[in-house]
Amino acid sequence: MIPLEWMPPLMFGGLVVFMIIGYPVAFSLCAVGFFFGFLSIEMGYFTMAFMQAIPGRVFGSILSNELLLAIPFFTFMGAILEKCGLAEDMLESMGQLFGPIKGGLGYSTIIVGFILGAITGTVAAQVIAMALITLPVMLRYKYDMRYATGVLAASGTITQLVPPSLVLIVLADQLGRSVGDMYLGAWGPSLLQIALFAGYTFYLATVKPEALPPVPRTLFGKALLIKCAWGIIPAAVLIFLVLGTIMMGLATPTEAGAMGAIGAIVLAVVRNAPLTKFDRIMFLGGCAAAIIGALIGMVAFKSLAFKAAFTVMFAAIIWLCWRAWQVKDLRDLIVQAFQATMRITAMVAFILVGATCFSITFQGVDGNQWVEHLMSNLPGGVWGFLIVVNLFVFFLAFFLDFFEIAFIIVPMLAPVAQKLLAPVVGADAALIWFGVMLCVNMQTSFMHPPFGFALFYLRSVAPKEVKSSDIYWGSIPWVLLQLIMVAIVIALPQSVTYFLDKPSGVDPSKVKIELQAPPSDDAAPPVFGAPPPKN
Repeated sequence: MIPLEWMPPLMFGGLVVFMIIGYPVAFSLCAVGFFFGFLSIEMGYFTMAFMQAIPGRVFGSILSNELLLAIPFFTFMGAILEKCGLAEDMLESMGQLFGPIKGGLGYSTIIVGFILGAITGTVAAQVIAMALITLPVMLRYKYDMRYATGVLAASGTITQLVPPSLVLIVLADQLGRSVGDMYLGAWGPSLLQIALFAGYTFYLATVKPEALPPVPRTLFGKALLIKCAWGIIPAAVLIFLVLGTIMMGLATPTEAGAMGAIGAIVLAVVRNAPLTKFDRIMFLGGCAAAIIGALIGMVAFKSLAFKAAFTVMFAAIIWLCWRAWQVKDLRDLIVQAFQATMRITAMVAFILVGATCFSITFQGVDGNQWVEHLMSNLPGGVWGFLIVVNLFVFFLAFFLDFFEIAFIIVPMLAPVAQKLLAPVVGADAALIWFGVMLCVNMQTSFMHPPFGFALFYLRSVAPKEVKSSDIYWGSIPWVLLQLIMVAIVIALPQSVTYFLDKPSGVDPSKVKIELQAPPSDDAAPPVFGAPPPKN
C-alpha cells in the first residue's frame, strides 16, 4: 500500500518521465491522471464518484468557457495578417526609417517584432516571416551572423508577452483574473524588454560598429512618408481597436478578438484585392461612418444617428468580407488561416482536457497541500519562493511548451503564490504579478538551446551559409537578457502593478462594524406614535 503523502510526488514524477520519453503531453496528463485515480480508488483514498467530476469540469469549465473563444479569434487574426503581407510592409517601412543608422536593421526588427507581437500572437509565423524578409538584407550588408540570428529569434518571442498574447489569456483563465488586468500588467515588462533589447543593440553598434553597419535608404520625402504610413498606420489602428476596447471595458476579450478577426479580413482585402471604385467608396464610407459613430456614441450612445452610422459601417464590412471570398487568392488565404487556427485551438483544448484529468486526481490525493507545504517552507520566504519557482519553470521549459506549463504548473502554484505574494503587492495584484513574471520566464522556452522552437523555425528558413552553431551561439546573449528581465520583474513588482487600478487603501482587518446591542427581555417595549414630551 502506497502512503497518501507519497502519491503527489509520484504523480508529478510519473508525468515528467512520460514527457521526457516524448509521449504527447495531453495523453501523458490523461494517462497519469487516470492511472493514479483508479489506483487511489483501489486504495480507498476517494471513491469513483469523485472521478465523475472530470466530465463535469470538462463541459463546465472548458467547453462552456467563453473566455477561451478568444484564442481561436486572435489566432485567426494573426494568421490572416501574417499571410497577407503586413509583416513584409512593416519591416520594409522600419528598415527605411532606421536603416541609415548603425544597427538600424536591428532596431527595426525589434520594433516590428513588438508590433507584430500585438497582432499575430504566433511565434512560429513571426520568426519565419521576419527571417525570410530581413535575414537576406542583413547578410547582404555584412551584419554579424550571430547578432542577426539572435535578434530575429528574440524579437519573435516578444509575442509571448505583448498583449493580446495568447499566453496571457490562458494565464488569466488559470489564475482566475481578468484578461484586461493581465494585459495592463504586461505592458510595463513589454516596454522594458524592448528597451533592454534596443540597449544591447546600441552597445554592440558602439563597441563593434563593423558588426552592425548602416544600410543606405532608397526612399525619400513623400515616397518614404507614404511607405511608412501604409505599412504602420493600419496595424496601429487595429491594435488600438482590439486592445483599447478591452482595457476600457467596452468589450470582452472574446468580442475584441472577433472584431480583430473581421478587421484582419478587411485589411487583407484593402491591401491585396483588386478594388473597384465601388469597393473604395464602401471602404472609405465605412471608415467615416465608424469615426462619426464613435464621436456620436460619446454623447448619445442610444441615439438614432449612432445606430445609422454603425449600420453603414457594418454594411461596408459585410461587403468587403464578401469581396475577400470572391478573390481566389484571398479565399485560399482565409482557408489556410482557418486550418492554422483549428490546429492551435485543438492542441490547446486537448492539453486542457488532459490537465483537467490530472488536476482532479492530484487534488484528490491532497496534492495542493503537498505543493503548499513544499513551497511555503523554502528558505528566503517570498523571494526564495520566487527564485525557486522561476528556476523550476526555466528548466521545465527545456522540454515543455508554454501552454503545457500554464495548464500543468500554474494551477498548482497559484494558491501558494496568492498566500505569499499578497503581503508584498496586495491581494488583487498578487496573481497578476506572478502570472506576468511566469510569462516573461516562459519566453525562454523558445530561445534556449538545444530545444528552443524559435531556433528550429529560424533554421528551417535560414540560407545555407548560416550555420546552426551561429544560430545557437547567437541566442545565448538574448536568453541572458530575458533572464535579466525576469530578475527585474521579481525585484521591481511596480513594473507590473504600475498600470493596474490602485487599491482603495482600506485595510479590511482594521474595519470595525459596531452594532447596537438588542434590548434585554425585561426592557420596556418601544412605543410607536407616542406624543412628544411636554416642556
